[in-house]
Amino acid sequence: MGRNLRLWVVACACLMAATPALAQQPAPAGRIKVVSGDAVIVRGGNTLPVYQSDSLRTGKDGRVGVTLGDDTQVSIGPASEVRLDSFVYDPGQGQLALVLKFIRGTAAYVSGQIAKLAPDAVRLETPAAIVGVRGTTLAVEVTSD
Repeated sequence: MGRNLRLWVVACACLMAATPALAQQPAPAGRIKVVSGDAVIVRGGNTLPVYQSDSLRTGKDGRVGVTLGDDTQVSIGPASEVRLDSFVYDPGQGQLALVLKFIRGTAAYVSGQIAKLAPDAVRLETPAAIVGVRGTTLAVEVTSD
């Protein structure tokens, strides 16, 4: 068997082995709407699209804006990090949840449908406080002591 053919067979075998793992990937929680400067999404040490349990991180000149599946909008400024701890939006099944953890830096939040349909299902956390949301817009700054 030629070298190129062996490489092709190995590549196909790797792809077929990875297919079940790809099929189990959850639906995305949202999409990036705006980005400038140094900004990444961190998942398991890699940078990828936005899913539940992802962290959004910006560098000293970065900014990123994300719209979640329920139209919640989150924008983070330079040198910031926000983690999407939980996102469930299935109003037909009565399953609604949003937990955002503001780790450092600055961020703005505009509530979406989850806050309108089930305000108690939304929680915004900082290292010092937990904020319950009742359909609002707010800005957060987390500084380290």
